[in-house]
Amino acid sequence: MPKMKTHSSLKDRFKITGTGKVKRHKAYKNHLLSHKSGRQKRVLSNQPLMAQGDVRRLQQQLANLK
Repeated sequence: MPKMKTHSSLKDRFKITGTGKVKRHKAYKNHLLSHKSGRQKRVLSNQPLMAQGDVRRLQQQLANLK
């Protein structure tokens, strides 16, 4: 039986915490940063936990992600 593979694009986009929760990145922090305030860039830098409904939707693809 073939192994279940992790969806490759999800490896870079999400991190699993020690308790099994999923951390994600915020949008608007990739380019055109020179005109954004330092406060806005600082707030966008943190990685919030993903909503539980979204985690359930991606659970099969995130199964092998550690």
